[in-house]
Amino acid sequence: MLDLFLRALPLLQKAVLVTLGLGFSSFILGSALGMLVCLARISEIAPLRWFAFAYVSVFRGTPLLIQILLIYFGLPNIGLVIEPIPAALLALTLFSAAYLSENFRSGISGVDRGQWEAAWSMGMGYRRTLVRIILPQALRIAIPPLGSRLIALMKDTSLASTITVVELTRVADQLGASTFRYMDMFLIVGAIYWIINQILTLGQTWLETTLSRRYQ
Repeated sequence: MLDLFLRALPLLQKAVLVTLGLGFSSFILGSALGMLVCLARISEIAPLRWFAFAYVSVFRGTPLLIQILLIYFGLPNIGLVIEPIPAALLALTLFSAAYLSENFRSGISGVDRGQWEAAWSMGMGYRRTLVRIILPQALRIAIPPLGSRLIALMKDTSLASTITVVELTRVADQLGASTFRYMDMFLIVGAIYWIINQILTLGQTWLETTLSRRYQ
């Protein structure tokens, strides 16, 4: 297996960068969009709440693979042609935003109601209270599910291989086909995914511990 790994190493190095790029980029963009959806979900404006609920319902209720295929193969039917990597990034962002919005919403809900009331009694408005008081505490509460979502998103990038994005899974499939050593290649790629996600898990644990000490 070592000889196969060394043979595949140049391709794997590029594929890891694509996988990490897709994972982190979609998480960052999805977090921004997810926060907007979250704020719409808890808004007092009914149409915003309905839109946010519908968005979460659609993107959590349908498979990510279907969403990727619709964006890549479906949008050209209405004149929108998107290259494989941007198409995968768009699908992963929209998909992750639905889950991340619920993670943010659970974090905000976990902040004691008294925090709102105390801020309002000091004359702070809704926006100022949200930004200065509520969100810092909500994000600390939401770190575990956010970390889990990032790890899941790194694994979800493997679905981008279905639209010819050359990431880890695609490389494993290509080299497996050319060498007839599918099992070895997928074991190698599986180990790489595991290493990436273990590093992310350690980072999440460190962040949780650091923030917990600050609030003790």
